[in-house]
Amino acid sequence: MAFDPTATLLATGGCDSTIKIWDMVKHYCTHNLKGSSGVVHLVEFHPDVSRLQLFSSSMDYKIRIWDLSSSKCVALLDGHFSAVTSLAFADGNTLLSSGRDKICMVWDLDTRQSKRTVPVYETVEAAVLLPEEGDFSQLGVKKKGLHFVTAGSKGILRVWEVATAACVHTQPVPFALQEEPSERSLSQCRFVPARNELLTVSMEHNIIFYDAQTLQLRKQLAGYNEEVLDVKFLGPGDSHIVVATNSPQLKVFELATSHCQILYGHTETILALDVFRKGLMFVTCAKDRSVRLWRMGRAGRVSCVGLGLGHAHGVGAVSCSRLKESFVVTSSQDCTIKIWNIPESLTSKAKAALISSPEPLHARVTERGHNKDINSVAVSPNDKLLATGSQDRLAKLWSCSDCSLLGVFSGHKRGIWCVHGSDGLLKLWTIKTNECVKTLDGHEDKIWGLHSNKKDDMVVTASSDSCITLPCWRRC
Repeated sequence: MAFDPTATLLATGGCDSTIKIWDMVKHYCTHNLKGSSGVVHLVEFHPDVSRLQLFSSSMDYKIRIWDLSSSKCVALLDGHFSAVTSLAFADGNTLLSSGRDKICMVWDLDTRQSKRTVPVYETVEAAVLLPEEGDFSQLGVKKKGLHFVTAGSKGILRVWEVATAACVHTQPVPFALQEEPSERSLSQCRFVPARNELLTVSMEHNIIFYDAQTLQLRKQLAGYNEEVLDVKFLGPGDSHIVVATNSPQLKVFELATSHCQILYGHTETILALDVFRKGLMFVTCAKDRSVRLWRMGRAGRVSCVGLGLGHAHGVGAVSCSRLKESFVVTSSQDCTIKIWNIPESLTSKAKAALISSPEPLHARVTERGHNKDINSVAVSPNDKLLATGSQDRLAKLWSCSDCSLLGVFSGHKRGIWCVHGSDGLLKLWTIKTNECVKTLDGHEDKIWGLHSNKKDDMVVTASSDSCITLPCWRRC
């Protein structure tokens, strides 16, 4: 769909090979344009209202120009060999098109011929023209002329000069570029003149705002969380929450602004996380058999500072030491418990700031604790005891110093999963009377994550329904 410059006409292209134009004021169809080949997947009005032209593309990869006064196709722009993904107008007579054939084309609308083909070496989902006014020198724009930004399968923004068909700037990224589409691929890109920003949408459904003159990240919004497996409060004053969804990426939300950091590191689904008492460091574990230590630095930026390897199967549960940032306990499908020491270099704020890559973590104790998967692990408030719950229907108590067994608790008839609410309800209980004083119905599926803030006046829950809720106990 696309609106015309006056926002009174709407063009829609559909699977029936037709294009319809709708009067949004009077609510009726003004045109029914026939002649496209297959599904119509792109429509754009010419920015000059007086020209009454609509541009479209369909399954034959040609760009059609429609004269709205006669309702006829008056020209075909033939040059792409795969789906055309975006159209941008530099002026009344110059058109830029991008395609999944890894090229962008510049067209002269007077002659209706191609003026230049720019090979961009990636599947392009959107191409955006930079305005000729404005300072874009930090993007390699050193002289006047047409420049455009591409977004596509590699997940980065790149700036191209039309006159030389050269890439003059590539956005720096902390990950390896992918030749094939991945979750980091960009599906849309728009220029927002009023804010001087470039807005992109990723295949992970994240909306990202960049400064148009520097391509520096300004803000990021998470559009979809998938199944939420765990959640914890994070940061000074519980200003953030860290969320593990059904993916290898972590999401850190700033509660005041909804700004979201996407943290890369794990290669398979993150299963659990835990936060240290001060709220600046936390640990994650995943199906990739690893445990990672993360630290929040200045301005709320989070980076991975430690990496532990050693489990033979996916790591399903993790618990941090409670008194100070000294150790982490993990349990796995390999039926073992590991106690990992945290190096002093990672707990010092000044030293941690100098770490450029994750330091290796070493397990000081490894113990086969159960006969089946260990689903849950918890460290006592005094850091002396450790409790585990397993699929073998047993709970066990261990010493944190040497992982010696102190007790075995039997009686459950099924595997122990700790306390999760399978009905999606959150219940508030009074310990003195053993009564449920409040039931909150905020989810439509199983609740996997539950955590309260330091003041104990707010709780955060995470569920299989992809939702994260923050009910306030004072209101309850």
